[in-house]
Amino acid sequence: MSRFFNGKKIELLAPAGTMETFKSMVQANCDAIYFGGKILNMRMIRKGFNFSNEEIHEAAAMAHAVNKKVYVTVNNLLNDYEIGEAAEYLQFLQNIQVDGIIIQDLGILQICKEQNLNKFEIHSSVMMNVHNIEFVKVLKGFGVSRVVLSREMDLKTAKNLQNETGIETEYFVHGDMCTVNGANCYYSSFIWGNSSNRGRCFKPCRWPYRVKKDGVVFPTEYPLAAKDMYMYEHIPELIEASVTSFKIEGRMRDTDFIVDLVNTYGEAIDRYIGDPLGFDRKKYAGELFENRKRDFTTAYAFTKPGLDFINTRYEGTGKFYSTGKVFSTPTEEPELTDPVINRIQAELSKHSGQSVSKHNLSVKVNNYIQAKLCIGLGVDRIYLPCEVLRPDQFITLEQLQHLASIKNTTELYLDLPQMMDELQFDKLDHYLGKHGYLFDGLLVSNLGAVKRYGHQHRIVTNYNVNIYNHKAMEFYQDLGVSECTVSIETKVDELVKFIALSKNPLELIVHGPLRVMYLDHNLYENAKAFKPIEQGDNQYVDNSILVLMTDRGENPVYIDQNMKNHLFTAKEFCLLPILNHLNFDKPVGFRIEGQTYTPDELKNIIEVYQKAIADPSRCKNLFLGMKSSRAGFTAGSLSYKFNIE
Repeated sequence: MSRFFNGKKIELLAPAGTMETFKSMVQANCDAIYFGGKILNMRMIRKGFNFSNEEIHEAAAMAHAVNKKVYVTVNNLLNDYEIGEAAEYLQFLQNIQVDGIIIQDLGILQICKEQNLNKFEIHSSVMMNVHNIEFVKVLKGFGVSRVVLSREMDLKTAKNLQNETGIETEYFVHGDMCTVNGANCYYSSFIWGNSSNRGRCFKPCRWPYRVKKDGVVFPTEYPLAAKDMYMYEHIPELIEASVTSFKIEGRMRDTDFIVDLVNTYGEAIDRYIGDPLGFDRKKYAGELFENRKRDFTTAYAFTKPGLDFINTRYEGTGKFYSTGKVFSTPTEEPELTDPVINRIQAELSKHSGQSVSKHNLSVKVNNYIQAKLCIGLGVDRIYLPCEVLRPDQFITLEQLQHLASIKNTTELYLDLPQMMDELQFDKLDHYLGKHGYLFDGLLVSNLGAVKRYGHQHRIVTNYNVNIYNHKAMEFYQDLGVSECTVSIETKVDELVKFIALSKNPLELIVHGPLRVMYLDHNLYENAKAFKPIEQGDNQYVDNSILVLMTDRGENPVYIDQNMKNHLFTAKEFCLLPILNHLNFDKPVGFRIEGQTYTPDELKNIIEVYQKAIADPSRCKNLFLGMKSSRAGFTAGSLSYKFNIE
């Protein structure tokens, strides 16, 4: 089944969570259907909405009999225990002739290349967070034929990206949305060991937070709970933006609801193709609105949304579609207690080497004063961020030159933005062309930046590149990456296996409040729409910092100069009491995330870790003498094990 408008291919892509839904969807007005198997997809939290291998085989045959395509979601991150299973599964999917797979983990590309799996299309998932031209160029070079565009991408940018690369693009046109940038939400993993990047999100974004700032509390309800995407009335604009595939979300929706929704979109596309001048955008829009599960938004398609992005109806509160039960309730971040420390130490002891390793110490800073302090203390490496948390400003050229002149053996790295559009690339091209010699390397957070700068600079990938297995690391190593930061979602048994299989030097974050949400959504701007309801000072950070508050604590949200919002953990991630167990037969550096500390706080933390590195036998006593300047200490995802997931 094919649709075309003015020579442009159009595909309506429909979801199916069960065979019942699939059998109805095969007869519906769509061109292709996507679904997940029992393993390795983004709906692992709901086992009843995934297909067995036998059902996948049956579904592919049914769809092909009526000239429709099937795409299978293999779109979560893989750990090293799952690589063999993934290779077998991909071979099975090729053998039964599915039309394509949808992937997030670049380790899947590596497996496909090594095993010559090339008889299905490869589409990048929205969880790969594709958002710039360089990113697409790398993916095309490895056989990716379609990219599901970042949810934060407007249609104007989508059109430019397609025109510049020629790749097929896919855009979410209806259904569930996240406020957090794709694959940049780690909070569910941090609290429960259930990763949103591995199909197990417990949706802390849909908790009932109150916003607190400047000593007052604002009456927000669900400030991170997004409405459902709704592009029904904008089919002409999607086609004009050269979007190939119109994707409807809803694998966990009831059969009748999702089939009716798909048929309504299909009918509208056909009407527009048949008579674009007489096209009625509003036909059946009222019915869609009346039957909605959440309120509707066009999200980032035309402009950056504000409060109109946020939902307050029934399912805005984070409830399962089918049962009405909540995903989760506000929960405190796990405490770093003696039992947790003992469990981590016991697991590490099975794999750590007998000799004491030499660990370099890196610090990510936010300003010149912190950087100068680090040089004075003799740290091995400093990361200077492009995304500077306010009220600080990006380091001046004079300050940078001074740091370079006094750095001695300390390395200076520039930490590039997480999300990089073409304007940011243009600015950085110019800046690095003039001043790149002052840096010893770059810390990068997206694939596009690796491609753009990897041949000129030493590259270290940041944790939010989401390298979760050694195959993904090999992918980046082939692109010239020198060193990788371990994912902050890694569990303790995953960590030891990952380190054992890795060939590149690694860096492990050992201390600091961690950024667990990265948002284009601007909570600072939204708070201005409310009148305060009561007084209230922040518990752990300055009152100028916005915090999200529940009855279980409060999380600071910092804003940078580009208006990106960064939600940090309430507790400090701390591996000090297990540092003496982190001995491996390869270089593993340690990093302190120091952006949010005062100079005095940062000085104390650095000196403690330097003592621990110099004499690991002191780790326990040093930890007992350390007092948290935040809500306490946590080991986050390392508190959990994969084999009890």
